[in-house]
Amino acid sequence: MKKNLWMMAGVLLSVNLLAQPATNAPLVMTGTNAAKPAVAKPAAKNGDKKPAAPVAPRVEKPIVLVPGPATITGDNVNVRGRATFVGEILKRLKKGDTVNVIEQVYLSKPKANEPAQWAKISFPAGAKVWVHSQFIATTNSSVKPKRLNMRGGPGENYSIVGVLAQGDVVKEVSRKGVWIEIAAPEKAYAFVAAEYLKQEGTLPSVPPVLSVTETNEVADVGTTVVPPIDEPNTNDVANATATTPVDPEKSEIPPPPRIVAHEGVVRPTVSIQAPTLYEIWDPKTRMTINYLYTTSSNLDLSLYKDLRIVVTGEESLDARWKTPVITIQRIQVVE
Repeated sequence: MKKNLWMMAGVLLSVNLLAQPATNAPLVMTGTNAAKPAVAKPAAKNGDKKPAAPVAPRVEKPIVLVPGPATITGDNVNVRGRATFVGEILKRLKKGDTVNVIEQVYLSKPKANEPAQWAKISFPAGAKVWVHSQFIATTNSSVKPKRLNMRGGPGENYSIVGVLAQGDVVKEVSRKGVWIEIAAPEKAYAFVAAEYLKQEGTLPSVPPVLSVTETNEVADVGTTVVPPIDEPNTNDVANATATTPVDPEKSEIPPPPRIVAHEGVVRPTVSIQAPTLYEIWDPKTRMTINYLYTTSSNLDLSLYKDLRIVVTGEESLDARWKTPVITIQRIQVVE
């Protein structure tokens, strides 16, 4: 009997244990908060992204501008302080506005995708011109030094937009620190890309006034006094002579560039010994005046054939033939 009771108690205990929930069972989450297995994204391949298309180089049509009025042909055309995109924007002009062209400018080495053909124009109305107050007399508002830069902004880092001479009187508009905004005088100038200008009437086949610049920088005329470059430092000379003998031939300072202007008629050279392909000559004496040389790829001297010109530039002697050669800086066609 006792044995049967113990067997029944054991069975009941087993059933009770089986009926209890398993508290150690792993937790399974469902719904939006359920843990999701991480899915590895395929690695990006180099071929998936197309390489950027190369930028096409700027192609310019030859433009002929003469001194005088011109009309803006584009919208929001930038007027800059220098003939380059580096020059700060002085003003924006709209289509139909009129400007006064002073001369046409060609850059021999324009920056990538920048125009080589520019127009130097009279300073547009409404644009600002600045000078340093230190160099303006307080009594009569005249310029004190021999030459004074006008700039496109209140600082020496702005472009030079003209040069005033000693005694020139300026009209003050406003002040910003040590800088004075003045009414733009006739000597002030700016630059516009030539492709946005149009002139009416019949134009000559070549520009009567042409300036060729080697760089995109406008020559700086400092407002401070700077010693001439050919003035040696006395201490340096004394030290050199004290240590080693000085060779007079080697110690000579090279002469400054010889800038000249000659008038003559352009013609091709015929001699194989000529240093360049074109020259200017005097029809009266039938003598060669100078050989013409240019580093600009935009200046086509064949357009000036048989025209009388005044050419300005640096004159030197050809090392081989000892003949005079002029590196062109400016050409003006004589009417």
